[in-house]
Amino acid sequence: LYQLDLNMRNSSSLSKRSGRSRAGTSDPYVKFKLNGKTLYKSKVIYKNLNPVWDEIVVLPIQSLDQKLRVKVYDRDLTTSDFMGSAFILLSDLELNRTTERILKLEDPNSLEDDMGVIVLKLNLVVKQDNLFINFHFIAYQGWKRNDKSSLIRNLRLSESLRKNQLWNGIISITLLEGKNVSGGNVTEIFVQLKLGDQRYKSKTLCKSANPQWQEQFDFHYFSDRMGILDIEVWGKDSKKREERLGTCKVDISALPLKQANCLELPLESCLGALLMLVTLTPCAGVSVSDLCVCPLADPSERKQISQRYCLQNSLKDMKDVGILQVKVLKAVDLLAADFSGKSDPFCLLELGNDRLQTHTVYKNLNPEWNKVFTFPIKDVHDVLEVTVFDEDGDKPPDFLGKVAIPLLSIKDGQTNCYVLKNKDLEQAFKGVIYLEMDLIYNPVKASIRTFTPREKRFVEDSRKLSKKILSRDVDRVKRLTMAIWNTIQFIKSCFQWESTLRSTIAFVVFLVTVWNFELYMIPLALLLLFIYNFIRPTRGKVSCVQDNQESTDVDDEEDEDDKEIKESEKKGLIERIYMVQDIVSTVQNILEEVASFGERIKNTFNWTVPFLSSLACLILAAATVTLYFIPLRYIILIWGINKFTKKLRNPYSIDNNELLDFLSRAPSDVQKVQYSELKVCSSHSPVRKKRSAP
Repeated sequence: LYQLDLNMRNSSSLSKRSGRSRAGTSDPYVKFKLNGKTLYKSKVIYKNLNPVWDEIVVLPIQSLDQKLRVKVYDRDLTTSDFMGSAFILLSDLELNRTTERILKLEDPNSLEDDMGVIVLKLNLVVKQDNLFINFHFIAYQGWKRNDKSSLIRNLRLSESLRKNQLWNGIISITLLEGKNVSGGNVTEIFVQLKLGDQRYKSKTLCKSANPQWQEQFDFHYFSDRMGILDIEVWGKDSKKREERLGTCKVDISALPLKQANCLELPLESCLGALLMLVTLTPCAGVSVSDLCVCPLADPSERKQISQRYCLQNSLKDMKDVGILQVKVLKAVDLLAADFSGKSDPFCLLELGNDRLQTHTVYKNLNPEWNKVFTFPIKDVHDVLEVTVFDEDGDKPPDFLGKVAIPLLSIKDGQTNCYVLKNKDLEQAFKGVIYLEMDLIYNPVKASIRTFTPREKRFVEDSRKLSKKILSRDVDRVKRLTMAIWNTIQFIKSCFQWESTLRSTIAFVVFLVTVWNFELYMIPLALLLLFIYNFIRPTRGKVSCVQDNQESTDVDDEEDEDDKEIKESEKKGLIERIYMVQDIVSTVQNILEEVASFGERIKNTFNWTVPFLSSLACLILAAATVTLYFIPLRYIILIWGINKFTKKLRNPYSIDNNELLDFLSRAPSDVQKVQYSELKVCSSHSPVRKKRSAP
């Protein structure tokens, strides 16, 4: 895809036409056409044969094997008279170079030799985003309505979004290893990477002269900003005190495009170097537009996008999984954040590390944004978070509500009303928001992406310790432990013949299974468990969400009690916990990881996310057939050859655990509560919508 930046300067010596010809003048305007479709129509210059438009247009170009038609008309009261045309061969234009063309107008049906000329400045570039196209359509609509204030607001919004939000490239950085890195009395070492406001932190390793990180990070690249990547190597001593060991910089703009650049960067302030791969890839990024310019509303463009993600293109550009279009329409009955009883709301949309923002609607509790946001999809298991804030001048914005929507739960083309939730996404907040979403993705790419590591998040403020979260994680681990304990007790009761019928059945099953056991029966048994959970009643699937909600409500009541205790006791439990913050934080994180791991396994078998469970069934069925027909030693031989030769085939490959990456896409019970949708009853009181899939 390309875009043509076109500056329509002026025209001269136009031929007289229509009723204006007696007065020796015309009312000219210009149309730009591609494949018979009008892409842009200029304003009318009245009573002038040497008009000066000085308009800037950005036109989308699908293919360079086309002619751009430039047609000039004379506006009349009834019909427009043709004043001549010219064309531009797009294949003759050079990329990223501004050229001036003086086009001679012609009319095959006219006897006149000189129809005049039109002067254009042209610049053909790789398409970055749809922002300027959208802006000029908005500007044209605003000009037609003669709404100058609306036009100025759209211009200000477009320029602000382009500078602050819309990128036109992805910088993929693979941090491989350090070489001869030396430091003080540090015991641990990690790396921080910073590009503008984007920051990443590598995993922390035990001190070594040649630490092996093997991590990948993706930055957004803005071509109109300084592309200097700052890299810092940090160390920690035995008392967890941090010390900067060395720094280095990379000028991203000096690197060639679409090429893996292997860099060995010497560190300043200390000996040693860092080895990394840096790849700069131009891309369409994201886009923001008005409702009148909705990308997927155009049937031809929607067909083209659908074709890009069809099954025939499953092996092309594996990182480009799909596209998400979100229409942020309006919000109703928001919380009044100002003393005047009003709010200045705006919307923030987050998908992974992608963040886009609407404009602010001032002094309004029922704002209408009517904006369209387009996101590239890297992982179909991501969650779209939409947060409403109140703009508060130079102060941080006030929170007005939030919703989290898993991409796989989106119903294409339907306008949905979402009840806003609190910051923890556990309880209903005041107000609702209306969204319309469309998701187009390639299922093969999405399935392959499921078995690769999730995209790392930008570094944010570390989560504070919370008695509520710590208590919740303890309860989650306790429930998981009890489930395992009950299973062990059930098996033990079969051996002790507490129930004659149950022990008899278990004994027969044991004899038959062991006598006829084959290796392929292991994945087959797991597949049967998936099938059993699929056909059983869904009542059991919903109860977990309700139980979690009830426990959440209890936790909230306990949280209110804790506030009173905190006010009355200056040296309460929270203060004691903060005295040993590192230890308790580690314990809290371990408890959460353990609880989440068990809940993710359970929710995978419970068909909480049908896409994941279906994919697991497909893998298990393939494993069953493979183990049935192929001897185990051949399978182990192929696996071993692949493992031993992986580094030889690709020295910079990053090892990963496919099973853990797969399970990381399944939601925990806490996330099920957060992603569950609230609906508005007839009494306008929000209730939780029961459903098994997020």
